[in-house]
Amino acid sequence: MRKKTSIVIALLIFLTSVSYLKATETFVHFTSKNTGLALVTPQIRSFAIWCDEREHKGVLTAVHNLQTDFGKVTNITPDLTNEKKQDIRIIIGSFDKSPLIRQLVRAGKLDAKELKNKNEKFIITTLHAPLEDLDGEVLLIAGSDKRGTIYGIYELSRQIGVSPWYWWADVPVAHHNSIYIKKGTYTDGEPAVKYRGIFINDEWPCMGNWTTRKFGGFNSKMYVHIYELLLRLKANFLWPAMWSAAFYADDPQNSSLADEMGIIVGTSHHEPMARNHQEYARSRKDYGPWNYQTNKEGIDRFFREGIQRMKGKEEVVTIAMRGDGDAPMGPDTDTRLLEDIVKEQRKIIAEITGKPAYKTPQLWALYSEVLEYYDQGMKIPDDVMILLCDDNWGNVRRLPELNGKRHPGGYGMYYHVDLHGAPRAYQWLNMTQIQHMWEQLYLTYTYGVDKMWILNVGDLKPNEFPTDFFLNMAWNPNQFTPDNLNEYTYNFCKQQFGSQYAKEAARILNLYCKYSARITAEMLDHKTYNLANGEFKAVTDEFLALEAHAYRQFTMLPKDMRDAYQELILFPVQAMANLYEMYYAVAMNRKLASDDDPRANEWADRVVYCFQRDAELCSHYNEHIADGKWKHMMDQTHIGYTSWDEPQNGNIMPKVIQVDASLYQPGNYEYEEKGGVIVMEAERFAKCTQGEDTQWTIIPDLGRTLSGITLMPYTQSVKGASLTYQMNFKSDLRHLRLRLILDSTLPFVKEGHSYAISLDGSKEQIINYNSEMTWANCYSKMYPAGAARIIESVVNFPNVNLQKGKHTLSIRPLSPAIVLHKIIIDCGSDETSRLNLQESPYRKL
Repeated sequence: MRKKTSIVIALLIFLTSVSYLKATETFVHFTSKNTGLALVTPQIRSFAIWCDEREHKGVLTAVHNLQTDFGKVTNITPDLTNEKKQDIRIIIGSFDKSPLIRQLVRAGKLDAKELKNKNEKFIITTLHAPLEDLDGEVLLIAGSDKRGTIYGIYELSRQIGVSPWYWWADVPVAHHNSIYIKKGTYTDGEPAVKYRGIFINDEWPCMGNWTTRKFGGFNSKMYVHIYELLLRLKANFLWPAMWSAAFYADDPQNSSLADEMGIIVGTSHHEPMARNHQEYARSRKDYGPWNYQTNKEGIDRFFREGIQRMKGKEEVVTIAMRGDGDAPMGPDTDTRLLEDIVKEQRKIIAEITGKPAYKTPQLWALYSEVLEYYDQGMKIPDDVMILLCDDNWGNVRRLPELNGKRHPGGYGMYYHVDLHGAPRAYQWLNMTQIQHMWEQLYLTYTYGVDKMWILNVGDLKPNEFPTDFFLNMAWNPNQFTPDNLNEYTYNFCKQQFGSQYAKEAARILNLYCKYSARITAEMLDHKTYNLANGEFKAVTDEFLALEAHAYRQFTMLPKDMRDAYQELILFPVQAMANLYEMYYAVAMNRKLASDDDPRANEWADRVVYCFQRDAELCSHYNEHIADGKWKHMMDQTHIGYTSWDEPQNGNIMPKVIQVDASLYQPGNYEYEEKGGVIVMEAERFAKCTQGEDTQWTIIPDLGRTLSGITLMPYTQSVKGASLTYQMNFKSDLRHLRLRLILDSTLPFVKEGHSYAISLDGSKEQIINYNSEMTWANCYSKMYPAGAARIIESVVNFPNVNLQKGKHTLSIRPLSPAIVLHKIIIDCGSDETSRLNLQESPYRKL
């Protein structure tokens, strides 16, 4: 009991150790009702930012972006100065670099304990006359280090109204004439997870084609936007794209720019020693086979060159090995071989860096089959981080034991919202619920996995929303609970669209994620949902309704918000709603075709329409959103999968079946009781008879559900005509109640309209159903029938002795122009319903 209690106490201590972390409070206001520092007002049309020229280059880059951000918000671009000026309103500096910050510490204006030896922490506060010759109030942004200062700068940008997604999701910036800073001290504290970042992966055909067209490849012209986004989201780590790109070799500025701006670079789980797999793939002849047992010299040379190139930069080195091209190692691989590989890699790291290997951050990724080596007891150096992984679908595979020995190097988590792999790739759209992500990451964090969180984001677009959540949670997992996840979605939408539109946008976005997470787009097909019990129609209708709501909000938005709304909400909703409608149409086509029902052809046409609309939606995204800025981002194949991998020649339309309508013979339907009720559409009869000069005629779409059926022409005798329905009862019955739904035909013949009805050939009942629909009863019967568009005729068969099994119901028209819509047979459970949608299962005889 004592040991168990100590474990609980240790866990509680761990959970509360980061309790000081909290989201930065709102300190920016746009009206003067909040007293404080006035940065911009109609009277103050210029001010300066003081930042020492000896600052980190990444900080200076962020300051330049801050200047631009102020220009977007206020049309006033502040000056940047390296010396005291009278109009200075903002001071920016890093505790570990800036003489200016040290000067403030000496002057007693800043407490060194708040920043010294802290990791990536910023403080934003207002100071009065902080230094000689600086009068009035000044806003200070001070960071413990380079990234701490950068995060503080971008926190100010965010609060004045510049979304971190302004470039990647085309979020507009609202204009303000005034900006005030509320007095106080503001911080987010230190991050809970040390390394927080993303992995650009599975980047072809979408991101690869996009960046090749726009920037010429995966080069620094593109990556500068990735780096800035990560810093604005308080992230610090990146695994770059690697399918066909060589991050280090393709553009030497890729790595140096990342280091300068403040992004720590690593290589993916199967790319050891700061080398990209493409570097090896392009030079196999130079390095020899990717086999450490037979080609140690060539592979060590490959590794050595990688460490030499990264020396002096802030990077995390992936160690150990996988097979060639993200494949498993060979069958003769064992833990001893991998341990030897790691020892040799660490020798190389120590030799080239000139310092012990533990001084260089390293990780070992337990991806896929590599977890098995860990389970077999493979020894890993104490300082190396163990990167645990999910199952590629957002479910963590392994966590440290709560009461077990902790690995000194700590643990990380590699997580997915994109996959190019089994059992079926999902790469087209966001298919992740943040609720599920939160639950698994909460589990991850509470088990002590806090050294690195990295998210496989695929092409990044359109995974903006889960990426944003993942990185926010990585900074402070304790800020989220089940009760505030919807609040997070609201705040995300508020950031992109403003408070006026945030509530509805958040509702739509949350439902989109919920519906999409039921099954990925690539796994969806015509068999996914139950057609017979109405499930397929229900889920399709949910998506189509959501599309209507999203489009309605889209039309209400200001024009400058529409690109962002299409990227983040409207397009994904439209695309998935259309996909559901297409597969529902396939299911209906197959079902009706199996009955040789010519209506199968209408559903076949719908499949073609939806397939074409899918292409049009993707084309619109590529060609028109943001004036074609994202061309190729919707090139991903997503229809026609038969294996884990996508069809190689693009989307494949599902096969449909055409029915020869000339051969169609109506009738031969048999109904099964369902839930104590039999609901029959009138046109689906077992058999019919008709006179020499008349025929039963279906009026498609008449009424509330399927159709109406009537004997035509109305001028001919109804003699000899009848409809017969076949039913299968599940139990014996002693009383039967029927409801016939007929069209709202008024008694244009004086005596009204009548029909004869019988069970199993027994004595007929003659039912007149509209004789009272006259002016004398206009308010009580005639007007209500007209307004309802139907007349409900109730028929009772009391004291019958109906045995379980098959029975027939026959109806004969005794008057012209009787139009029958539906028949409901109460077997004991009929309930009031306006549409009577629960049609009983039926089959063709």
